Amino acid sequence: MVVFPNCKINIGLYITGKRPDCYHNLATVFFPLPLKDVLEIIATDKPGGEVEFTSSGLPVSGKAEDNFCVKAYHLLRKDFPAIPFINMHLHKAIPMGAGLGGGSADAAFTLQLLNDKFNLGIDKPTLLDYALQLGSDCPFFIQNQPCFATGRGELLQPIDLDLSAYHFLLVNPGIHVSTAEAFSKISISNNGEDLLQQIAQPVETWQQNISNEFEIPVFELYPEIAAIKQQLYDAGAVYASMSGSGSSVYGIFTAETRPQLNFPAHYFFSWI
Repeated sequence: MVVFPNCKINIGLYITGKRPDCYHNLATVFFPLPLKDVLEIIATDKPGGEVEFTSSGLPVSGKAEDNFCVKAYHLLRKDFPAIPFINMHLHKAIPMGAGLGGGSADAAFTLQLLNDKFNLGIDKPTLLDYALQLGSDCPFFIQNQPCFATGRGELLQPIDLDLSAYHFLLVNPGIHVSTAEAFSKISISNNGEDLLQQIAQPVETWQQNISNEFEIPVFELYPEIAAIKQQLYDAGAVYASMSGSGSSVYGIFTAETRPQLNFPAHYFFSWI
């Protein structure tokens, strides 16, 4: 059985408070985009209830046992020991550590795929609980529709946000941004309180009213990322922003605007 985990972008991102559990409260809009990985799970007759993990496409860093997909398998198998040994293959097309949620999407889709393939009967609220154990933005990929997110990113309010009249250019320069370092340089803000109202306004107004507060410390550390955002605006984007705390930048363009942009050979970029 094969599924296609998709990425997300953040439209606006504000840190609204520090939590007692050492996480931060935030306000953002998660928006899914159809840049997709490929995940396949095949049951085998091997005993022991383990998983054999392989990957292809973009490099997947770390040990197999630390991969989000493998962790999702073991998380479910604790409560559903009848899940058999499986072969799991992940083809990566979403850059890792890029603010696009690729690892979180892979984990959430693994939960759903195991649930469907082995008829576990897990309802959506319970799947959301499992997803949150894997990561703060994993629950979004169970919903997988535009959502206003608060808390750690797990409190999700679906919203009506139709951007089908636009297309997107995703650009990732391959820079690893330390999330911990970015958080250490960011200030608590109340700017996220109006995000729901601002997102309902025309996209052409977002440049003046909606921002990703991680851009301030990240652009200071990595001017190359700031230059990508400016290049997208210079090419006619109606809105451009860094996504999450990672290094990916996206531009939103009208249907009539599709500029030819030149990026260094090591950049990842994709029109959507």
